[in-house]
Amino acid sequence: MGMVNRSIETRASLAVVGAGVAGCAVVAGLRQQGWLGSLSLWEMGRGPGGRSSARRSRQDPDLHINHGAPCFNLDSAALELAPPRLLKPLLAGGWIEPWCGVMASLGVDGSLHPPLDSPLGRGQLFQGRGGMDQLCGGLLALGDQLGPPIERHFGTLVRHLSVTPAGRWRLQDAGGQLLDEVDWLVLSSTLLAHPRALLVLGWQVIPLLEVARQLQDPQLDHALATIGSIRSVARSALLLVSGADAARHWQQLPFRLLEFDPPAQQRFGLSRLSIQPLEDGRCVVVAHSSTVVAEEHLGVYGSRSAIALQLGAGGAGEREQQLIAWLSEALQQALADHLEPGLIGAADRQLMRWGAAFPLQPGLPDALQLCAGSRIAFCGDAMAGPGFGRVEGAWRSGEALAASLLPHLQGRAPTPVPRAAPSGQNPQG
Repeated sequence: MGMVNRSIETRASLAVVGAGVAGCAVVAGLRQQGWLGSLSLWEMGRGPGGRSSARRSRQDPDLHINHGAPCFNLDSAALELAPPRLLKPLLAGGWIEPWCGVMASLGVDGSLHPPLDSPLGRGQLFQGRGGMDQLCGGLLALGDQLGPPIERHFGTLVRHLSVTPAGRWRLQDAGGQLLDEVDWLVLSSTLLAHPRALLVLGWQVIPLLEVARQLQDPQLDHALATIGSIRSVARSALLLVSGADAARHWQQLPFRLLEFDPPAQQRFGLSRLSIQPLEDGRCVVVAHSSTVVAEEHLGVYGSRSAIALQLGAGGAGEREQQLIAWLSEALQQALADHLEPGLIGAADRQLMRWGAAFPLQPGLPDALQLCAGSRIAFCGDAMAGPGFGRVEGAWRSGEALAASLLPHLQGRAPTPVPRAAPSGQNPQG
């Protein structure tokens, strides 16, 4: 990891909203580069990971379901880029490991073919050891080893933002209760800055846009306009947990990761299937819907998902069960030539929905990712650059942002004087 410069200024404070790969890479990257200031991490979900998390159960400690990304790749060789700086420490610490499964594709007639030429299949593939959430868990553990502990706040939705007359950011919950007050804010998710919150969550205003109107920072205004124009595609995921007897049938299939080609996606309404054996002999199977199917069911979150629990939107009831039944039947039809009937229906079945699973190009450019005049910055897989839309892009954006933030946090960068809140603004939000 190298020597840490303990003389670095530590008076500034920073909050990161979103504990996905990008958010965790920011805090770990800052600690790796020697910054010892106050760091808080805020996450709506029950743990770190975001779309690279794993669903776990307190009642069933052997169960973990990689419901978003089943693995991730680093396309460094093809892009002639150095690997992320934190890759070696994560491998050495046993947090991640190479993914050595077999990939295949499914045709419209249900036949198996070699893997598609998709971004996921390029370069080196890795997985979290014991669950994909271990990637973010490892990043946070590395950060803790190199400086003061990172404050973690899971299961907490940051709903409102405001700025004090001194230019400090205030984070508040849905009821207006103050959660944190910091010098710098990083959003590793676009939820607080994107119009989709109005449509999907029913919010009346976009939290960051409301503050930006008061700050009158042209760079931040430009960033928000660009973020607002970024489109993304959704996914609904069917999660199956099969007992040991049924698991043997799944594990006999000649693949661990199956991608549906475009005609097959149109016919079956599915895009990807991953088979995830558990150490106790059981097997997890995750089937992702096509974009079209997910868009038709945006209001069905899955009653066990973090967003449903936070917003009280889990009572989809009949609609959720109908979608589970539809996805189950579609999966049975797609694998009719490869799987015995009845295995899918006999499994424990759940639903997960990602409203913004994959962002679409072009993303937020480098010049708009750090707005020094307002002391706010952005990272995530929706940032333009290598690995866009994938785990690699989120990871690289987090590490790059940490390097860009460092001189500002140290007081060495020519940061503009923060604007005072306009008269009449209530710093309490």
